[in-house]
Parts: sequence; C-alpha cells; structure tokens
Amino acid sequence: MLIILAFIILFHLVATILLFIATIHNAWWVVSPVGRNVIHTDLWYSCNSTCYPVENSHTVHAAYLQAVQATMILATILCCVSFFVFILQLFRLQQGERFIFTAIIQLLASLCVMIAASIYTAQKKSFHVASLQEGTYGSSYVLAWISFPMTLISGLMYLVLRKRK
Repeated sequence: MLIILAFIILFHLVATILLFIATIHNAWWVVSPVGRNVIHTDLWYSCNSTCYPVENSHTVHAAYLQAVQATMILATILCCVSFFVFILQLFRLQQGERFIFTAIIQLLASLCVMIAASIYTAQKKSFHVASLQEGTYGSSYVLAWISFPMTLISGLMYLVLRKRK
C-alpha cells in the first residue's frame, strides 16, 4: 500500500510541476524567422533578445488570451490545493472512505487545463500579430496538453482510492 501511495503522490507532483512549467515558461509559440533570433511567446510576453508584453493583451480583442491565462493559473492553483487536501484527508479520513473531495478538485484542474489548451489551439492566430503568425507550437503548449491527461488520471485515481491501513 505504501508503494501505491508513493506512486500517487509522485504522479500528482509531476502533474503539478508540468502545470507550473507550462504556465510560466515562455514557449507556447515559437517563431524562427530566417536570419533573425528565435522569438518565444508565452501567455504574457514575447521574447527574442528582450522581452515585451504580448500586443493588445489588455484589450477586449485579447479576451481569448486572458481566458487562457486565467484557466492555466486556476488549474495550477487547483492542482496545488488538491494535493494539500489529499495530504489532509490522508490523516483525517476514516479507514475505508474515499478521497472524493480531492478527486473533484483535481478533476476541475484537469478541466481548466483542457479549456486553456483548447482555447489557445482554436484562437492561436488571433493571439499573435501578423509577424508572429508563421510559427509553431512550443514546448509549454505541449506540456499543457501532457498535463491534461495526467491531472485527469490523477483525479480518477483519487476517485478509486480508498483509505487502507
């Protein structure tokens, strides 16, 4: 039982770390213009040798970008909260009870990641100015999609998990 518990905790921590990296790292969109520096764009900044805020990110036209920012931050917070709730329930639950509250929070985090990555996928052309539209998805975008099934599986594991001796 101790090995299963260690695996679940490790799996949850890996999902949380992936969410942090996907939210913070500046590689959601990568543009490699010929003869110039590579431009990395995240949810807040575009960087080549210097960083500058994403154009019009504070306007109504960037509401999609603001939705992605908010849901990624919410997913990261929910994933951290569900880990702390799991630790609390680990010591407070009676034997035989399930980790339902932890599972609900983790499944909400999974839903937020899916919403953020889906919005970014559907609206990527409207996020970037014309000079940045000829790029490719970056590593943070891929990590966001990888963290979606990891948080989903983690939430489902908490639904199945019962407290045992």
